[in-house]
Amino acid sequence: RGAGFVFLPSPGKLTRVRHHLIIGGGPAGLRAAEIASGTDVRVSLCEQKRSVGRKFLVAGKSGLNLTHSEPRESFEKKYRGPSEPEVVWPDLLARFDNEDIRKWAHDLGVETFAQRTGRVYPQSMKAAPLLRRWVKRLRDREVDLRMNHRLVSLSVNPLRAKFETPDGIQVIEPDTIVLALGGSSWPQTGSDGRWVEVLREKGIAVSPLQSANCGWEAQWPESLSALIEGKPLKNVIATAGDTSEKGELMLTRYGIEGGPIYKLGPALRAMKQPTLSLDLKPDFTVERLVAKMESAKRNFLAESATRWKLPEPARDLLEALHGPFHSSQTLAEATKDLRIPLTGPRPIAEAISSAGGVAWSELNNDLMLRDLPGVFVAGEMIDWEAPTGGYLLQGCFATGTRAAEAALKW
Repeated sequence: RGAGFVFLPSPGKLTRVRHHLIIGGGPAGLRAAEIASGTDVRVSLCEQKRSVGRKFLVAGKSGLNLTHSEPRESFEKKYRGPSEPEVVWPDLLARFDNEDIRKWAHDLGVETFAQRTGRVYPQSMKAAPLLRRWVKRLRDREVDLRMNHRLVSLSVNPLRAKFETPDGIQVIEPDTIVLALGGSSWPQTGSDGRWVEVLREKGIAVSPLQSANCGWEAQWPESLSALIEGKPLKNVIATAGDTSEKGELMLTRYGIEGGPIYKLGPALRAMKQPTLSLDLKPDFTVERLVAKMESAKRNFLAESATRWKLPEPARDLLEALHGPFHSSQTLAEATKDLRIPLTGPRPIAEAISSAGGVAWSELNNDLMLRDLPGVFVAGEMIDWEAPTGGYLLQGCFATGTRAAEAALKW
């Protein structure tokens, strides 16, 4: 089972065909299969769902953000994990960076463009055409795609993967394995984190999977929820600990969503009592705001609507959380440092990505598990995280490339 044999022209001569197995049909797994395909090894890919690329398709519903166009020197700094990301990520991205992914799409017949923000998308903005061409390439290269195969156990000596399938338990004994089973966000697409126990049973350290790139919950006063639901806070600076991010936040009945708070996730998770500080008027100092109140002696919050152009949702937050205000000074100070206690991140099932995963200490430089020789790990299974903007997909492609190339060499 696993490795096959082929006869050569010379009578009696037998050559063993090595078997390269990828488990997981997301971007990292598909990329690993692509690297191995077209070589002199047999390639199989097992996916627990009925089709591959499901999270890839969901990510592309509002436009498939493949990567970011910024220079590699700053690109590399967007990644967190392992303890020395400034060493590991330049090395990983050197083999497959943001220029390589655009060339890869071009070779599949899909042209890309960079928005003014630097985010890179296919011209059609859609994920499905790209996925179809990608899967066709794999089939043309005779990759054996096996759907409805859920990993239930791993073993070595010999290397063996056991799967639960509609036809019962199936066992594959390959020469190498690349695990690319995803994190634990959007579990309906297949990244449900059930692999964690499979690896822990083998003694592999796995950091707890947590919500990343997600909204955070706040206990709003009941009277406030209806007022702020779906209202934006534009051009604000959000701070958690020593980290600040500028942009637009969206207020919801349960808390806060938006790019700045997604980026602040690691800082918020590190706080015993996560608290967000908002600067609602970043272009003005406290002194300047007080001066703009001029002769106002009362109704300071109402006056701020015209004198400071402070939007209604910001005023609602200030009144509910820190009001009433009896001076322009106290209102200006609160406007520049609106403290919002947070109760925790949104559930991991609705997060864009997850933090945590296989500890870097378990992996060598080729992403092979030290205690499971021949088993390599790629994608969101590993304990790293990055912000939205194309960095997540790029990380999956880069680690999938490294793991597959190392597996073939090994």
